[in-house]
Amino acid sequence: MIAASSKRSMIFALIALLVVFAAAFSGSFVTSPKIMNWYSTLNKPWFNPPRIAFPIVWPLLYMLMAFGFWRILRSVDAGKPRKVAILTFLIQIIFNAAWSLAFFGAESISAGLVVAAGLALSVLAMVLAFRKVDPLASLLQLPYLAWVTFAFILNFTLWRMN
Repeated sequence: MIAASSKRSMIFALIALLVVFAAAFSGSFVTSPKIMNWYSTLNKPWFNPPRIAFPIVWPLLYMLMAFGFWRILRSVDAGKPRKVAILTFLIQIIFNAAWSLAFFGAESISAGLVVAAGLALSVLAMVLAFRKVDPLASLLQLPYLAWVTFAFILNFTLWRMN
C-alpha cells in the first residue's frame, strides 16, 4: 500500500509532467512544420543557434521546469508564497506555449517579440516566487531564464533584420 504522502507526491508529479508536456507538445506541433519553410527564409544573426540545439535544449529545460514545479506543488506549509509560485508557473507556461503560436503559428516575428517579453518577465517572476518556497526549485529555473532571455534577444534581432 502506498503511503498518503507518497501518493500525493506522485499525483503532483503527474500534474507537473502533464502541464509541461501540454506546453511542449503544443509548441512543437506548431513549430515543426514551419522550421523548414517559413523560418528557413528569415535572415538570421550570426548567433542564431544551429537547428540541433533546440531539440537538445528544450527537453532539458522542460524537465527542469517539471521537476521544479513538482517541488513547489509538493511543498507543505508554504501558504500564500506557494500559491503565488504556482500562479507564476502557470502564467509563464501559458506564455511559453503562446510564443510558438505567435511566432511560428502566426508567422509573426513582432507578435513573437511581444510574447517573448512577457515570457521572460513571467519566468523571472516565477524564479523569484519559487525562491520563497523552495530555493532549489528556483535555482533549477535559472537555465530556463537564461534561455528565454537569449530567445528574446534573438527574437528582437530577427525582428530588426526582417
